[in-house]
Amino acid sequence: MERAFQRTQVLTNHLLQSSSPLPSQTLSSNACLSYSPPELSENYAFNVKEMRKLIDGHNLEERDWLFGLMKQSELFNPKVKGGKVFVSPDYNQSMEQQRKMTLKRIEYLQERGVFKGWLTEKGEEIEMRKFAGFEVFSIYDHSLFTKLGVHFPMWGGAIQFCGTKHHHDKWLRDTENYSIKGCFAMTELGHGSNIRSLETVTTYDSNTGEFVINTPCESAQKFWIGGAAKHATHTVVFSQLHINGINQGVHAFIVQIRDVDGNICPNIRIADCGHKIGLNGVDNGRIWFDNVRVPRENLLNSVADVSPDGKYLSSIKNPDQRFAAFMAPMTVGRVNIAIGAVYQSKVALAITIRYALTRRAFSLKPNEPEVLLLDYPSHQRRLFPLVAKTYAMSFAANYLKVLYAKRTPQSNKAIHIVSSSFKATFTWNNMQILQECREACGGQGLRTENRVGHLKGEYDVQSTFEGDNFLLMQLVSNALFAEYMAAQKRNKVFKGLGLEHMNKPCPVIPSQLTSTTLRCSQFQMDALCLRERDLLNRFVADVLKCKAKAENTEQAFNSCYELAKDLGRAFSERVIFQTFVEAESTLPAGSLKDVLGTLRSLYASICIEDVSFLRYGYLSVDNGANVRREITKLCNELRPHALALISSFGIPDAFLSPIAFNWIDMNSWSLV
Repeated sequence: MERAFQRTQVLTNHLLQSSSPLPSQTLSSNACLSYSPPELSENYAFNVKEMRKLIDGHNLEERDWLFGLMKQSELFNPKVKGGKVFVSPDYNQSMEQQRKMTLKRIEYLQERGVFKGWLTEKGEEIEMRKFAGFEVFSIYDHSLFTKLGVHFPMWGGAIQFCGTKHHHDKWLRDTENYSIKGCFAMTELGHGSNIRSLETVTTYDSNTGEFVINTPCESAQKFWIGGAAKHATHTVVFSQLHINGINQGVHAFIVQIRDVDGNICPNIRIADCGHKIGLNGVDNGRIWFDNVRVPRENLLNSVADVSPDGKYLSSIKNPDQRFAAFMAPMTVGRVNIAIGAVYQSKVALAITIRYALTRRAFSLKPNEPEVLLLDYPSHQRRLFPLVAKTYAMSFAANYLKVLYAKRTPQSNKAIHIVSSSFKATFTWNNMQILQECREACGGQGLRTENRVGHLKGEYDVQSTFEGDNFLLMQLVSNALFAEYMAAQKRNKVFKGLGLEHMNKPCPVIPSQLTSTTLRCSQFQMDALCLRERDLLNRFVADVLKCKAKAENTEQAFNSCYELAKDLGRAFSERVIFQTFVEAESTLPAGSLKDVLGTLRSLYASICIEDVSFLRYGYLSVDNGANVRREITKLCNELRPHALALISSFGIPDAFLSPIAFNWIDMNSWSLV
């Protein structure tokens, strides 16, 4: 109250323009603010290197080698500020300049053997090495991450998985060496998510043994094709295949779009998609095909083929199953987007928390020092739940990477469902984290050099490319519906996707939630399983009710879209939590396990705090308030570990930003 009274007096005197200030109101100089590195005051209660091993999971030496390669090259735009070197793209460059720099960076990395074996070797080891590489690229620049993602997993992956040996022998090594620059022509102006309805048409000419590809209307133009506008030499074209007047569905064809001199090939038209709110280092383009002829061998034929005399051949007779088999291997795009989102969240939180550990605002009492931002409970409440969420996503991403690297035909369905749910959840979380971090950095969050604010524009696209997040959640819920109906039809137990909890008695939430209960991992798992179980039962009941009203299956699913989204998120958060518990279980007793347990409890609590627990009646209002109070306590307990938690992300200082360090010196007049 005393502080408020003093400020009121000052404002009153100012407004009244008092001409006779009291002696106590004379101005006196204050000592200038000084920067104190958080390392001087913050302690590490656990082994940061061991924590990094746990959350990165693999290829730590490979990651550090890549960081070093980028730091030592002028191509990665190193800038010295306040005695520290920072590497970050120059986003003040024109779109053309950004594109040229992205290409030069890829060529630099290729020359140093970064991509060796990425397409010509097989096995879990090379898959995990690729994932580590993409995670490092995502820390530096989303354009670099995306352009490489189009070239290797998308173009190269299409040849690997949809092609056969002669395609592999002809195309993969040149793709790996970057002498061929590939792109992935799937989406069209009129169709993005609905791939089965693409309008590009391909026919077969048995007289010449060639396929003829056409863009029959403007809505069929290939749109948003990364790499197409300037650099790509070849593309995989996804098109309806018409054989003898019968549409056999979407198939993929290799098409050369530029010659060795960079000239656009005959009968192909290419236009630029233009400037974007982010990702301007990627040359997105539009493509039209006018009777473009390609050899019969350019059909990627792992699922279906056409004989020289024009007969359609496939061992999979059902068109739906054929389409599913054709698209199943392409989930790697969603896997990469999900893991990239996790690492961008780490960048934003590392910058923001370091700033909050050195930036002060307001004094609690007269003549006392101003308080560190992170010592305010409100600031802890803003940031520590996001740290817990990022740790949880890290463990889940490691689970997804291993699931993909060890994939089998039998696991393709699980990979498809889990990658879809994680892609949606992680990218939504990432945008929430970027926004909160931008605000938590105040005005400094608006400066491009400080990265946090700019990254929002760079990563916004994640919510829609490789599948609109709302549609992906519907896809997940529809898949869970199918699992439910299959179990009922066979009168067997649930098996797979972690749904085994559906075979057990329904969990019950206690009427009064205590702190001990809220921190119990079994209660946390029960609460998340209860929500998923109930929402799945509700979703099935509502869909069947809609179908009983003569709605077809698609209409029924669409009518239940709100439940579908809630169910998709419930499934995703339960799987994420399971991976957290499993990671924690690998640790011996000690400080590392203790801190991880606090993080796990915080992650579970923010999931349980979700409105769905009140909306569907799993929590009473009083228990909801208990959860909220517990979150505040957990945030306070994590405060002493703030620096250690973000240091465990393993991001070199050079890949953060000026406000993460001596932001006073870095804004001094001498650097203007």
